[in-house]
Amino acid sequence: MIQTRPASECELDIVALGEVMLRLDPGEGRVRTARRFEAWEGGGEYNVARGMRKVFGLRAGVVTALADNEVGRLVENLIMQGGVDTSMIRWVKYDGIGRTVRNGLNFTERGFGVRGALGVSDRANTAIAQMTPGTVDWDDLFGRRGVRWLHTGGIFAGLSENAAQVAEEAMAAAQKHGTVVSFDLNYRPSLWAGIGGSEYARDVNTRLASHVDVMIGNEEDFTASLGFEVAHVDENLSSLPIDSFATMVGTVAEKMPWLSVVATTLRTVHTASDNDWQAIAWSPETGVLSSVARDHLAIFDRVGGGDGFASGLVYGLLEGEDLQTSLELGAAHGALAMTTPGDTSMVTADEVRSLAGGGSARVRR
Repeated sequence: MIQTRPASECELDIVALGEVMLRLDPGEGRVRTARRFEAWEGGGEYNVARGMRKVFGLRAGVVTALADNEVGRLVENLIMQGGVDTSMIRWVKYDGIGRTVRNGLNFTERGFGVRGALGVSDRANTAIAQMTPGTVDWDDLFGRRGVRWLHTGGIFAGLSENAAQVAEEAMAAAQKHGTVVSFDLNYRPSLWAGIGGSEYARDVNTRLASHVDVMIGNEEDFTASLGFEVAHVDENLSSLPIDSFATMVGTVAEKMPWLSVVATTLRTVHTASDNDWQAIAWSPETGVLSSVARDHLAIFDRVGGGDGFASGLVYGLLEGEDLQTSLELGAAHGALAMTTPGDTSMVTADEVRSLAGGGSARVRR
């Protein structure tokens, strides 16, 4: 189904292209009343690569840019702890106060019960948003060094006009060298609001979609980012809109026949800490498939659940698993990623495979 380059011919199994921010987490409290924060690294594209390395043991790298100051070096240190190759980080000279370049910050509350999770980003004019086409030698990366999989997405593409151009340049080069390209639409209204809103997002993401092999996103992402309407479903219903997804993906397949896989997570939010969770995927060979439905999944920190799904799915596909198995790995990893704090996963591959295979939460001694 998905043909990947042999691992023996490549230095890296996956490279992520996107911004890595410093997440500042007030723990059980709120940003507005916090006196201390715990620091994590995170980013929609990076989280996938980190999961591939730290959880599944594959070779992962990140292409990003950081302002060369103590905050940037802290982010680098956190990336190193995740085992992700930092050799492709572009360092930009810092001006002392962030007038010309800065590093992205993300203040994130976990939410609990009736209080939803809350994210407050401070990421305008960051180093990665200013990266321009021609900065990275993509032919060297994908050709000489060799990469089996490139992952990027709508968060990076929405940072600036430059970022969208860099994404397109990277995706086109990856395809030229036989590297599989996955793209997570990851629509964030606040990211696009000041630069044209959903209409501009659709223009950018539709252009980038021509270079995609595996498209990931939830129903809102497909509507806002690509203009594919999904039948309205009451978010209070306990059942998930599988039929609506099947209808939508048929339209996607008709208009984008080059896609090999389309996948999404579906959730019903009962409270911030109680969600129904399931994943759906489609390929031309299989049609629509669905994962095990996990109703009333207990959520500790929902940020990173979708990225956990993406990394489990991509891991399965890179390992040559069939789409159903890959889907279950993704759904299980996403569920487990939301049981621990921070954007990134703290689980093991054995735990993912156990849950994907029907394992329980019984104590292990």
